[in-house]
Amino acid sequence: MPRQGKNIYKRKDGRWEGRYAKNTETGKTQYGYFYGKTYNEIAEKLSLVTTSADGENSYENITFGSVADKWIKLQTAQLKESSIAKYRNILSIYLLPKFGNCAAHTIRRSEIIAYTAADDGLTGTDDSREGFQRMIAHMKEGRLNCIVCKTLSRAFRNYADQGYFLEEVFPRYRTRFISLGSPKVDSYLDPEAVQCGLEIPINGILNDRYAAKTSADVRRTFDMKRRRGEFIGSFAPYGYEKDPMDHNALVPDPEAAQVVRDIFQWYLQGRSKQWIAAQLNALGTPNPTEYKRRKGSNYRRPGGKTDGLWSSTAVSRILREEVYAGTLIQGRQRVVSYKVHQTISVPREDWYVVEGTHQAIVPPEVFQRAQALSARVTRRAPGQESVHLLAGFLRCADCRKSMTRKTARGTVYYVCSTYRRKSKQACSKHTVREDRVRQELSRELSLPEEELSREILFQQVETIWVHEGGTLTICPREADWTGST
Repeated sequence: MPRQGKNIYKRKDGRWEGRYAKNTETGKTQYGYFYGKTYNEIAEKLSLVTTSADGENSYENITFGSVADKWIKLQTAQLKESSIAKYRNILSIYLLPKFGNCAAHTIRRSEIIAYTAADDGLTGTDDSREGFQRMIAHMKEGRLNCIVCKTLSRAFRNYADQGYFLEEVFPRYRTRFISLGSPKVDSYLDPEAVQCGLEIPINGILNDRYAAKTSADVRRTFDMKRRRGEFIGSFAPYGYEKDPMDHNALVPDPEAAQVVRDIFQWYLQGRSKQWIAAQLNALGTPNPTEYKRRKGSNYRRPGGKTDGLWSSTAVSRILREEVYAGTLIQGRQRVVSYKVHQTISVPREDWYVVEGTHQAIVPPEVFQRAQALSARVTRRAPGQESVHLLAGFLRCADCRKSMTRKTARGTVYYVCSTYRRKSKQACSKHTVREDRVRQELSRELSLPEEELSREILFQQVETIWVHEGGTLTICPREADWTGST
């Protein structure tokens, strides 16, 4: 059965077949056929077969010019306006004057196979562009035998690639290469110019060096913007959006910025990163990638698709990003060179760090508290939603290592981690009961025990030193214990 009311059929061999009616001199209707691999391919070919008002088929009267105009209209929705204008100029200057009035049906598939590859906005310094690779694959399959480009630099700006394709690949697959600009290249009419001449290789070197100079100029411009604290990324960090009046400046995105504040608040209250992720998922909050997608952004997460859910890794990333404290950090990665587009990490001392470039979502002191808390070796209690109250605060006064938590007969103790895990000769127990530590903190901070929380401890306590025999020294923040009791 035809599909969607058109004379397009799916054949048993997997191909698609399109049928159109054409009149003959005898007045009897005969049919012509198109074949292709996809439905859309056949539909596009049939769209060129128009019927005049008196019912006579006008396929025989379709000119190359009308086909070119139809092609331009099909590409308008896919390419930039500037690219469309360039294609129109090429057609009007080089092709339409000679072929515009020729009947399209006289251009046989056996004579020329037409193919278009577009790599709009991509560099010509390597051959990994999707459109270019698709064109080469079709050439190897025998689906095209002629490649036409505006100028040599539009196909190759890498001298090594130019020589490889012009002198090895295209001759091997018997493919004609034509460049319309200066220098004009036609590997069929003048193969000696390609294989033995000097003009084409020299032009290739000039194109290569021009790309190198352009790349260096662009890098210098970007570095200057980074030093001035101007944001040059394609997408604003989660929690921010680009200022409509200045795309090099960041302004908070109210909805996402509130999520960032919640993450910092929960973390400073002693919640684990896993708990925070689970809470955000329970509230139906999309993760940063999904949020940008819903906002209409073309952002694509490196590594593939996302399920839209938060993870502890995503929470950790938010907590350590200095951008939320008003500090812009750029230049953490760079490409190897203008030819090798692989990214490599840059040492922190070479980053571009500019403070106060935009409005902070969290105060700098809150951000620093979160970093200090993250630096403490803590973990969530088994089966609990939050970290232990004293985790990361207790340290042995002799070996300066952390204290480990243990339970014996319902009583919670803290013991020197060196004594318990490494060697009983390296340090002594330094045992202290948890309830005693709570009592000392309550007295020192003038708070009831039930009001003690990790947030309060982190605001007021730097370290709790445990001495042999269980005596304690509580050091307030911004001070440190430097001697024994």
